[in-house]
Amino acid sequence: MSSWKFYHNPNCSKSREALAFLESEAVAVQIVDYIQKPLRKEEIQEMISQLEGPLSMLVRTKDADFTAAPFDVNSPEEIATRLSERPHLMERPILWGNGKATIGRPLDNIKALLKK
Repeated sequence: MSSWKFYHNPNCSKSREALAFLESEAVAVQIVDYIQKPLRKEEIQEMISQLEGPLSMLVRTKDADFTAAPFDVNSPEEIATRLSERPHLMERPILWGNGKATIGRPLDNIKALLKK
């Protein structure tokens, strides 16, 4: 099994672009459609602890569901709780493995993580 997990939304062009890059580079990844199989709160907490960059990047703050009911995007606990309940608010794509996680916006974030 791959040490990399790729949290993917097939309806997202940036997510499809990142997956195409990973495939072109022959990077073995376990693809997780997090909309169909939402992460548990504990999984999100672990991901947050390994995320490179500000926590707020993990949340789709321009989504109508977020603007209708905003929450503290700097609180790991709040983010983990809310994203486990509403997975569509999680930014995508995310590459996670080897003790690190990054959001693939821009794609250069994934490229940089793979070089570490």
